[in-house]
Amino acid sequence: MIKNQLKTVLFLGILSGILLIIGRLIGGAQGLAVALVFAILMNVGSYFFSHKLILLMYRAKEVSKKDNPALHEMVEEICKEANIPKPKIYLVPTEAPNAFAAGPNPKKSVVAVTQGILKLLSKEELKGVLAHEVAHVKNRDILIATIAATMASVITYTAHMAQFAAMFGGGSRDENNGGGNVISLLLLAILAPLAAMLIQLAISRSREFIADETGARLIKKAEPLAKALEKLESGAKNHPLRFGSDSTNHMFIISPFRGAGKTFLSLFMTHPLTSDRCKRLRSLSI
Repeated sequence: MIKNQLKTVLFLGILSGILLIIGRLIGGAQGLAVALVFAILMNVGSYFFSHKLILLMYRAKEVSKKDNPALHEMVEEICKEANIPKPKIYLVPTEAPNAFAAGPNPKKSVVAVTQGILKLLSKEELKGVLAHEVAHVKNRDILIATIAATMASVITYTAHMAQFAAMFGGGSRDENNGGGNVISLLLLAILAPLAAMLIQLAISRSREFIADETGARLIKKAEPLAKALEKLESGAKNHPLRFGSDSTNHMFIISPFRGAGKTFLSLFMTHPLTSDRCKRLRSLSI
């Protein structure tokens, strides 16, 4: 787990560095300041409002304790072990089996499950999935994912600005190195968005591994979550999600729109290979 935590810190640092370099090349110190302000404003907005938007996007309705006491009891038990407040619980009206967590902090978090996952999994397996989602809340993965996604978006946007700046001979004004700045801008315009995307996806995969382990330790069992992941991967292929946005792919426990990638293509996936996740889970000493 420590290894994956360090990876997250490293990747976020690299994203920050890319953003600041682009801002510096486009407009010198002024461009750097603009990039920083832009990134901060977008992060703040995403942090406080993204969970409300995703609940609307997926037509999620809050589930009362009266409607599903067993589901509430499981979440309460896991949250007690995690020592965090119990999140609100939502139901997404789709047969696609999946779940996600959202919210700016543990006090304002939500956990959502689909109709399909309630039908597909056993009680033990469902508890494993809920523990995974509670682990995301406990580890503040929603905040980390929001920061990574926002920074990647800003990098892509500023890279387009760099492309225009290079075309018109822009960049920070340095008469002795004007040509060098143009070349640097062109390289960044091409490479920065790709690098940002790959780093964002690597962060997402690292946080999934951490949530798997944390969730397994919360319920003191790894096998129920491993079995659930295997069922969910098969279920997602047979019943992919038919609405929503691919940009929210990273929030779900299993990719809801497409299957897991293989070898090189796995670099472009928001989730690790399910086989790798299950292997790690089954190797845990709990």
